[in-house]
Amino acid sequence: MATDSTAVLRRAARRWAPTGRILSAAVPALGVYAAVRLTGILALAVYAWTTGKDPVALLGHTWDARWYASIAEHGYGTVVRSRFSDLAYFPLLPGLERTLTAVLPLSVPRAGILLGWFSALAAAWGIHAVGSTLHDRRTATWLVILWGLWPNALIQTMAYVESLMTALSAWALYAILTGRWLWAGSLALLAGLARPNGFAAAAAVITAAVLMMWRDPARRRSPGPWAALALAPLGWLGYVAWVAVRTGSPTGYFAVQRAWGSEFDFGRYNLGFLLRLVTTGGVVPQYLAAVVVLAAPVALFLLVRERPPVPLVVYTTVLVVIALGGAHYFASRPRFLIPAFPLLFVAARWASGTRKQVLIPVVTGATALSCWYGVYLLTASTVAP
Repeated sequence: MATDSTAVLRRAARRWAPTGRILSAAVPALGVYAAVRLTGILALAVYAWTTGKDPVALLGHTWDARWYASIAEHGYGTVVRSRFSDLAYFPLLPGLERTLTAVLPLSVPRAGILLGWFSALAAAWGIHAVGSTLHDRRTATWLVILWGLWPNALIQTMAYVESLMTALSAWALYAILTGRWLWAGSLALLAGLARPNGFAAAAAVITAAVLMMWRDPARRRSPGPWAALALAPLGWLGYVAWVAVRTGSPTGYFAVQRAWGSEFDFGRYNLGFLLRLVTTGGVVPQYLAAVVVLAAPVALFLLVRERPPVPLVVYTTVLVVIALGGAHYFASRPRFLIPAFPLLFVAARWASGTRKQVLIPVVTGATALSCWYGVYLLTASTVAP
């Protein structure tokens, strides 16, 4: 019996050893990421306390976080706000918030913030795993740092869903790169339950499975790729189907989005907004969004030139197309691109080969800008982040 138990423990140790190595390799990057984000949170907290505001309320119960909290507390359809429906919000985050408050003595906003931090660290770890698999540890570390310096990166540690989707998507991509098909399909399924653009992870998994079976017909007899193909889109499709049943219309979810002003118009709205921004002006988040909207296609082009694995290109392209082709909420475009971390690969490679004398002032300035902008978004901005 003892021999059997020892054999089980040895097999478990061999199974988990790669995970331990991946985590130990990512620890420096996670430490820097946590330090950058804690600096941003501290800046917000100090400003909030000095102006009589509650930092927990700002991080856990403003803008979209309020809608997620309402769903977590009361379910869908219990709060009616004008013509807007909470069915526009996918269920994974409020479901996790509700579960966490059931097992821990936490309010929903605090549960959302805790989930935001956990998801952000899991996302940073997954991003590092993808980066080190495709390049090296130094490039992967810079990929994580740059993701943490995203202008509106404060959202990554709020009660928002972007970090959760990024974590699920990054680990799904890592599962693709390492041939873990059941994990890839399952994680993509969950990403599809997190956000509307979570379907990008499913697109990557489907592309990877199809390409693999096309290039190697012998793999068609393996159940793994077929399981990934079946699982990957179920989260997104399942929620859209549930909304269709709930609203009594097969296009119910898209009608809900149109009521919010969100629809895919191939970029006409964003192009028009850019022109209006030049001629009539706007507010700070809109100017920042304009920079991101213009930079994203360039970053995608540079990424494609690097010839990364096709699923990575598909994942990133889907996110960029949705962000740039969707109408309304122009200032939110940088947030929609938070999960598109592969856009930072070229910049990460540049940083990994650049001298510290150049990088230190750049990182310091970017950290200061990110901290200031995070405080501005939650305390002074008149448009949704």
